[in-house]
Amino acid sequence: FRLVNRRYERASIILTSNKSFTDWGEVFGDQVIATAILDRLLHHSTTLNIKGESYRLKDKRKAGLIAANTAKVNTDNPNPEEETVAIN
Repeated sequence: FRLVNRRYERASIILTSNKSFTDWGEVFGDQVIATAILDRLLHHSTTLNIKGESYRLKDKRKAGLIAANTAKVNTDNPNPEEETVAIN
């Protein structure tokens, strides 16, 4: 929170996450802090949702380490091939 607060409206932050905004309270262990961080990050920001297979997963498939049509289910993120990027 301190980092985001210090940079708020003074400098840019590019942040990527595979967690939805609703999960941030669990990530930080405090819903109030997560809300304050998101409030500052999302004010004046552009949010991009990127969908698709990650490069790591793509490379593993190419190397034959995982089957081409097998997807690992991540219970933390219902859409593991989606990443949220907030650019402020």
